[in-house]
Amino acid sequence: MTTVGFLGSGAIGGALARLALEAGHKVVLSNSRGPETLADMVAALGPLASAATSTEAAAAGDIVVVTVPVKAFAHLPAAPLAGKAVIDTCNYGAERDGHIPELDGTFLTSSELLLRYIPGAMIVKAFNNIYYKHLLSLARPAGEAGRSYLPIAGDSAPAKAVVTGFIESVGYGVVDSGPLADSWRQATGTPVWGTPYGPMSDEQGRSAGEEAIRAALASARR
Repeated sequence: MTTVGFLGSGAIGGALARLALEAGHKVVLSNSRGPETLADMVAALGPLASAATSTEAAAAGDIVVVTVPVKAFAHLPAAPLAGKAVIDTCNYGAERDGHIPELDGTFLTSSELLLRYIPGAMIVKAFNNIYYKHLLSLARPAGEAGRSYLPIAGDSAPAKAVVTGFIESVGYGVVDSGPLADSWRQATGTPVWGTPYGPMSDEQGRSAGEEAIRAALASARR
C-alpha cells in the first residue's frame, strides 16, 4: 500500500485524495491551519485517511502531493521531502499569489521555482491542468473505453515512473511532456489546461485521449 502525503487539502487535493483511497492507497492530509481543521474531511474519506501537520504528512508520504498557492512555497517543509517523488499540482496566478518577477517572465516555470524551495525533492508536474470535478468524473480503469490522459513534466526518470504508476492507478493515462523547464506547456491558459476535458459548466466533462493531449501540448506557445 502506497502512502500519499498531501501538503494542501483544497479542491484538487481533496479530489485526488478521494481517488487515491478508491485505488487502495493510504492518504495523510495537511493544510496551513492544522490537522484538527481536517477532522470532518478525514471522517468523510474513511479509515485509510488521516490528518497531520505538513511536516508529518511530508515525512509519511511515499509520494507527496504539493497543492498550495505558489505564494506558500516558502512555508513548505523541505527536509522531509528530500529524495521523494513530489507531485506539483500548483498554478501561478498573480491575482492570488502577487506578482513574482521570475514567473511573470518566460525564463522560469512555477515548478522550477518550487524546486528552489525544496531542492532535494524529485518534482513532477501533474494534475494542474484539470478541473477538480472533471478529475473525479473522468477517472476510468485501465483498458476501459474513454480513459483520459494527463500530462506530466519532470527531470527525474525514476520519479516520473513512480508518478506515472500512481496516476494510472487512480484512473488516467499519462503523456510525458518533457523536463520541468517545459512544464509551461501545461500551465494556466495553455491549450492543454482545462479545455480538452470540456467546460467547467459541464461537471461530468469529456474524455481526452492521448492524441488530444499530445496535440494540445504541441500547440502551446510561450
